[in-house]
Amino acid sequence: MKELIKIQSELKAPKSQYNAFWKYSYRNVEDIMEALKPLLKENNCVITVSDEIVILWNRFYIKATAEITNWNEIMSATWFAREAEIQKGMNDAQITWSTSSYARKYALNWLFAIDDTKDADSTNDHGKRDWKEELKNCKNWDELKTVFMNSPQTKDIIELKEELKKKFGIT
Repeated sequence: MKELIKIQSELKAPKSQYNAFWKYSYRNVEDIMEALKPLLKENNCVITVSDEIVILWNRFYIKATAEITNWNEIMSATWFAREAEIQKGMNDAQITWSTSSYARKYALNWLFAIDDTKDADSTNDHGKRDWKEELKNCKNWDELKTVFMNSPQTKDIIELKEELKKKFGIT
């Protein structure tokens, strides 16, 4: 999908939120979506983000999926986040919403190749790839797929998907 490559290379999603307690800036889902709107309009694309609650190893996970379509093709990325059993100062609904927001943010990060190496969520930046630079250098769809499929996180998601298929007897 050529529109996705263009959006990935042009997207600038600043970290406009600030955590005063831990003293770091970050971006949230709303920041990413706001930055995407003009690029989606310019490229005649639509983004949707959805959640599904799944139980793995007796724990609740939120499976967030971000999809982009140009009306002919659909591309997507998925991210899993585990709900905390207890989060001080949060009720159950707030825990679920917080987990959903986290999973959605990282699904969007993967779909749009948003580099989060300086994000407080990323404590180890060794070996991080410069996604935007790699994507800019892709000359065709096959190269784009190769860049994406060779990422360690993509391999982890594929392994988890296969494990889920086996667990639930899906072929």
